Amino acid sequence: MEKEFLIKIAKDFIEHSQENYISKEIAISDNVVGMKIFDAPIFAFGSADDECFTQLKQPAAIGEHFLLPKEWLPGAKTVISFFLPFSEEIKNGNKRDMSWPSEEWLHGRVEGQILMNKLCMKLKSELINAGYNAVVPSLDERFWSNTGRANHVAKFTSNWSERHAAFICGLGTFGLSKGLITQRGMAGRFGSVITELYLAPDKRGYEDIYEYCSECGKCAENCPAGAISIEKGKDHVLCSKFLDQTAEIFKPRYGCGKCQVDVPCESKIPK
Repeated sequence: MEKEFLIKIAKDFIEHSQENYISKEIAISDNVVGMKIFDAPIFAFGSADDECFTQLKQPAAIGEHFLLPKEWLPGAKTVISFFLPFSEEIKNGNKRDMSWPSEEWLHGRVEGQILMNKLCMKLKSELINAGYNAVVPSLDERFWSNTGRANHVAKFTSNWSERHAAFICGLGTFGLSKGLITQRGMAGRFGSVITELYLAPDKRGYEDIYEYCSECGKCAENCPAGAISIEKGKDHVLCSKFLDQTAEIFKPRYGCGKCQVDVPCESKIPK
């Protein structure tokens, strides 16, 4: 099984999935009926033995609670990371009112994540059927995430990070908002699969963790919660409190995404 085969499976899955389009039955309003959620995914492949994963166990990174690829899957050889860019409809919709998430973005955040999860399980199934064990960390029963409302090791952390895995595999670098800037920008969702299949690691096209960020401050300007600043970076507490407000107002959906739209890194690496 080659990289190209897995990438084609993912692209075909997203292109032909009915769930990549908002149906009338679930649409918040008629304005979003038929709206496309994701464009074609982009991929990067990393070694399960990459020393950068071990470095994430340092307190200054994530912490000892972060599980290495081989702690998720003892025979792991490859970490497959992928990014699903939001469609232009979702990105443009979220620029209309910078105070609250748009209907388009709410669907992208919630229904989009559901579709991302299904893509992860599709790739896992293909790998297992080909004879290679695989794990989706974010959907594994051992996964936990603390957004400040639970009592785990520390606040705003988890034992697997899609963005850090994407950075290590070569998809992109972090921005001021702590989102990850890829060649298709940062407006979208990340997923990953760990597998026993060996696929040659991609070479990272960067060295610094913030290499693609121009520190222009536009994401800080956009943030309705005032949670981002050039001087201090991102305040996760303020961000989380604002997301809690959106969850109360827009039940059963929530989201924001203002730091991912109307910024130079929305759909590309800033120049």
